[in-house]
Amino acid sequence: MLSGSVVAVSRDATHRFSKANQDRVRLLAGLGVEGDAHLGVTVQHRSRVAQDPTRPNLRQVHLIHAELFAELREAGYTIAPGDLGENITTSGLALLDLPTGTRLRVGPSALVEVTGLRNPCRQIDAFRGGLLKHVVGRDETGSIVRKAGVMGVVVEGGTVRPGDPISVELPAAPHLPLERV
Repeated sequence: MLSGSVVAVSRDATHRFSKANQDRVRLLAGLGVEGDAHLGVTVQHRSRVAQDPTRPNLRQVHLIHAELFAELREAGYTIAPGDLGENITTSGLALLDLPTGTRLRVGPSALVEVTGLRNPCRQIDAFRGGLLKHVVGRDETGSIVRKAGVMGVVVEGGTVRPGDPISVELPAAPHLPLERV
């Protein structure tokens, strides 16, 4: 069985790039992280609101694997949980390899369905110059590779804390690869 754990949880009530670490966050079904600027049934990311504020919010929860931070350290960047705007920092789970529709049981009761890949923008370079090219690149075939985590929607609410386990429920086959959302 695929599994991992929660390293950190973060939220911010305003639209800033980084989010403050918390001792716990509460996920609300159909909405996202209580007290976070991206909470809502419809899109909350400013660029998405400008395009069409009525679209469903497929980016209620942002998860990043802590293993990315080690990779970025090798490139000269010191990144900590919450720095890249994620709500849940994970460990031991290859988030980017999961298929669309994977469900993550996080902690004792929360359930998050993975909707797609985070598509980082130039704001990441404002946070740390040159960082964008380390989280978005191309593979040997020329295909775009996005490494800045996954997005999801809250199916079942619950409280999530650092140290909580994460278990994976794969969707029925055939599995669809993650696309940017």
